Amino acid sequence: MLGGTEFVGRAVTDAALERGWEVTVFHRGRHAPPPGVTALTGDRTAGVPGLAALAEGGRGWDLVIDTWSGAPAAVRDAARLLSGRAGHFSYVSSRSVYAYPAAAGLDEAGPLVAGASPDDGDVPYDRAKRGGELAALDAFGDRALLARAGLIIGPGENIGRLPWWLNRIARGGRVIAPGAPGTKLQYVDARDLAGWLLDAAARGLHGAYNTVSRPGHATMGELLAACVAATGSDAELRWTDADILRAAGAEPWSDLPIWLPPGELYDTLHRGDHTKAHAAGLRCRPVGETVADTWSWLSALGGTAPRRPDRPTVGLAPELEAKLLAL
Repeated sequence: MLGGTEFVGRAVTDAALERGWEVTVFHRGRHAPPPGVTALTGDRTAGVPGLAALAEGGRGWDLVIDTWSGAPAAVRDAARLLSGRAGHFSYVSSRSVYAYPAAAGLDEAGPLVAGASPDDGDVPYDRAKRGGELAALDAFGDRALLARAGLIIGPGENIGRLPWWLNRIARGGRVIAPGAPGTKLQYVDARDLAGWLLDAAARGLHGAYNTVSRPGHATMGELLAACVAATGSDAELRWTDADILRAAGAEPWSDLPIWLPPGELYDTLHRGDHTKAHAAGLRCRPVGETVADTWSWLSALGGTAPRRPDRPTVGLAPELEAKLLAL
């Protein structure tokens, strides 16, 4: 596991350990590795010299899983080094690699963005992920699996989307709920993604898969109702029309995480094709389970979730919520 100490990487590591697999975690040492793994340390941003621990002692692995989302040079260097030492390489990519806007129902054959060159340095997320895909394919060919995830939530989330909703609803009172409760969502629980990755890699699957739930696996109303139930809150959801939210300056996705109004961005993020991954065994647990487990994890941390430093803060400012509630 390249990474393996946070969110999706940690979910993969935990799932592999639960199966009794022998797991090696290669990470930078910023977080404690899970108990029971072989831990190797290094810095992928330092190029090939930073990967030295992977090359020592003639080590080899049946499969490698990589969640890297930065400059694709890190994927290139690791994949090249491991191509003769590992049987299979899974890269956790993103549906952001599809050229925007991605039409509703777009499958894995849809048009893609241009992948960044490994030597381009810091580039936009979509080009970085596509560059990572190309690097994985270059080194592993038909031994490379590309898991194009969409929105990922669940315990361990270090982006802040579901944790923000849980914390806000836990405070109770009137809560701005965006749009219509029947708005259909598409996402994947990190643990369901992790289990599918391990199964798919063990079967030798290769190529691209949209690893997301079916559109409408849950609705915005069901998600927020699950937050109310999990937290035991007295929160009163006040559903507010998208036009009113926009006029007040409330931004979908960033101020009101997970939610998007109808349109191109909604189709791109919540209406992708899911059939190939589901035919290959992807199963998504009920939204109530994802929300309840995330609340249990968050509560154990005192309500403060870890945050990735490269991602912006999300959530509606209290002043703007008060303004909207006064309308």
